[in-house]
Amino acid sequence: MNIQGKLVIIGGAVDKGSFTESNFDKNVENNLNFFEKGILKRILTESKNQLDSRIEVITTASKVPREVGPEYARAFEYLNAKNVDVLSIERREQASDPEILDRLKHADIVMFTGGDQLRLTSILGGSPFHDLLLHKYHHEEFIYAGTSAGAAAASNNMIYQGSSSEAMLKGEVKITSGLGLIDDVIIDTHFVQRGRIGRLFQAVVGNPKTLGIGLGEDTGLLIKNNQHMEAIGSGLVILVDGREIKDTNLTQVELGQPISINHLVTHVMSQYDAFDLSTFKMTIHSSQYAQ
Repeated sequence: MNIQGKLVIIGGAVDKGSFTESNFDKNVENNLNFFEKGILKRILTESKNQLDSRIEVITTASKVPREVGPEYARAFEYLNAKNVDVLSIERREQASDPEILDRLKHADIVMFTGGDQLRLTSILGGSPFHDLLLHKYHHEEFIYAGTSAGAAAASNNMIYQGSSSEAMLKGEVKITSGLGLIDDVIIDTHFVQRGRIGRLFQAVVGNPKTLGIGLGEDTGLLIKNNQHMEAIGSGLVILVDGREIKDTNLTQVELGQPISINHLVTHVMSQYDAFDLSTFKMTIHSSQYAQ
């Protein structure tokens, strides 16, 4: 299936409680630490209407949406976007509201903020809003952008719990269904900064067909046609490929016991590097072996 929409998933930034800023600077250019402003600019550039795009900032994942939403709106406006609003959906019945659905219908870009991805999926999952979101992504020139929780929820499978320090103990990592914009991947955020590599290892060993995507802070992936991935932002993207796993003790150990894995392949991407999900081939932008 040819996907018309584009997906931008972002690893988030410094944890300040669902990306709130206690010392918000009215000069928004000094307050873009929730993720690098270059990613926002790239989102606008990729949109069919660019600066005239209709943008809805969706704060469902956050417990403090009235603080979070305006930060993103101001950041887009600082970049000269002309049509930015905050769409607050805090209760499941709102995901069926005709006015809210109409706003989504006319949006060129949706920006899902950080917070709690389980809150996001439990409110929106299976709703008319979710159905329309998937339809637009599949059939229109539309951009789904999400940071932290908004990124983690984009895939069909979603990590919602699991400590970094005990991630390689069987059963520690909890997985449920996400919003399903992209299949056969699982996404983790704040990845490098919080040492979450073990969470992806456990997620991937349980189903080696699934590619693990670990997004560093200040970093994202631009995904076109659910196939071509380009690293954007200033940090690192870690990919965990389990297709060549040779052995594991996963089914032999009890819950809470350490997991062993033999031959788990990883890739590290930085800005402008590309990865093709159809071939599993990576291209390094500034390769030392380029001709």
